[in-house]
Amino acid sequence: MTTHGAKPFKLIDADTLAALSGQLGVFEFADAQDCVIYIGRADARTPFGLRGEIAARAAAIPDARRFRLEVTTAYHTRHLELLMIHQAHHGLLPRHNEPMPGLGRLMPG
Repeated sequence: MTTHGAKPFKLIDADTLAALSGQLGVFEFADAQDCVIYIGRADARTPFGLRGEIAARAAAIPDARRFRLEVTTAYHTRHLELLMIHQAHHGLLPRHNEPMPGLGRLMPG
């Protein structure tokens, strides 16, 4: 996943979720129009890694239709970076992310 989200979104369905790994990383959810609506992470405390976190969050966010992910052990830093990039491009966080008053600022190119 680049800072501008060049990876295509995949459909959230049972077969796709079952094929995901249990690795650590970050992910983005998009709605039916491919607008990013949530940016999340699977950290060291997440049961079943990305597979478990994406499945749990998808169940909790009914308008999530697609996702893309990045496997990384730097999940905390990359999560913050993706949130800052989204905020820089759109002026706010994705609608399903909680406000983060202490979030830094990036000026992506």
